[in-house]
Amino acid sequence: MSDTDNVLLIIGSGLRVYREYLVRSVSARARAAGLRLVLINNIRPTWQQEYVDEITVVNVFDHGLLAATAREIAARSSIAGVLCWDEPLVMPAAELAAEFGVPGLGTAGVQGCRDKYRTRSLLTAAGLPQPGFTMTATPDEARAAAARIGYPVVVKPRALGASMGVVLAADAAALDAAYRTASGASLVGDEPYRGGAIVEGFADGPEISVDAAVFKGEYLPMFVARKRTGHHPYFEEVGHIVDAADPLLADDVLIDTLARAHRVIGVENGITHTEVKLTDRGPVIIEINGRLGGDLIPLLGRTATGIDPGEVLVDLALGRRPEVEQLRQTVAGIRFGYPAEDSTVRSVTLPDEAPGLVDAAVMAGPGTELRLPPGGYIARHSYVVCAADTPEECAEQLEAAAALVVLDAEPLTAKQAGTALEMPAGLLDVDA
Repeated sequence: MSDTDNVLLIIGSGLRVYREYLVRSVSARARAAGLRLVLINNIRPTWQQEYVDEITVVNVFDHGLLAATAREIAARSSIAGVLCWDEPLVMPAAELAAEFGVPGLGTAGVQGCRDKYRTRSLLTAAGLPQPGFTMTATPDEARAAAARIGYPVVVKPRALGASMGVVLAADAAALDAAYRTASGASLVGDEPYRGGAIVEGFADGPEISVDAAVFKGEYLPMFVARKRTGHHPYFEEVGHIVDAADPLLADDVLIDTLARAHRVIGVENGITHTEVKLTDRGPVIIEINGRLGGDLIPLLGRTATGIDPGEVLVDLALGRRPEVEQLRQTVAGIRFGYPAEDSTVRSVTLPDEAPGLVDAAVMAGPGTELRLPPGGYIARHSYVVCAADTPEECAEQLEAAAALVVLDAEPLTAKQAGTALEMPAGLLDVDA
């Protein structure tokens, strides 16, 4: 085989609005290394064609078919690395990396990320601060677990992303509805994790996320995002702010906790996105995701620090120690627009300018149904991104820019309780 037969295999591109910036930098880094980019994707290619050399369209959620397709590519090319940043596909991607003998998070590491019950069990056994938790299969089991743990409790599916189906139950009166929501949401996920729900103690405190590279088990933090949530008692992520000078990046207790947790679950090589609550008893890891953060957090990180997550991804996939030193220090944030109620979009109008505004985009076209929890999730019609000198200034700019977005929408009848959850448009790879 010639050098042109060396391939970097991408499993799933993700949506353009969320991931094009990443694919663009991955493409540039891979081509500079003399590699061909081959994408296995769930839909026909549109915008992806500019960045990759070959695209095969199959049902990537049929993991057997995905593996067979990857093996066909490997039979005619030399696989130099495997990339994946799509939550439902990180496990088959890790299995393929192991099969092809290239660096990856490791199947044990991804299992420890994907299965939230396994994460809790491993971290608790290792002595890391964790809330009390129980995996429950029935409402009766959930009631007993909540009574034992103590209210308030969080009820969540075992293996979904984007806070789908995650509910705070303040007391026994709210527990049954919370269980139904979490267990019902789990049915749109992977087969092994469907049904039932984890009941766990509520970790009180501000929530952050940390995106980091892991190279041969070494934990290398890149940036911290301060999270804003809404739609209580649910946990919709409505915005984030990344400060390159965030003091948490120099917090030895936090970084040591994160590094220990990654060793415990067995992460080998790749990028992770860890969500943490800053509680009175120290940092408590809520979950570790075996991929880059969503919500354009990596783009905020690049804007604030100069660290390019796409370049880091490629280096890790090729077994190279990545460069994660900051190139600049500023603050960047994002705010997502949500309807006030379940709605069908007529139009979304964005501001032409606003103080600090660096980007804005429409996320839902005419006719899109946006449903708020528990009937739906990620009901976003737009986003605005601002950059500033301080987190406080950035927060003010985001508030002002978001207020300039105009949504014209028609109210929808709310779904009846117990209606089966449909995978929200914000998670589906359905680019036009």
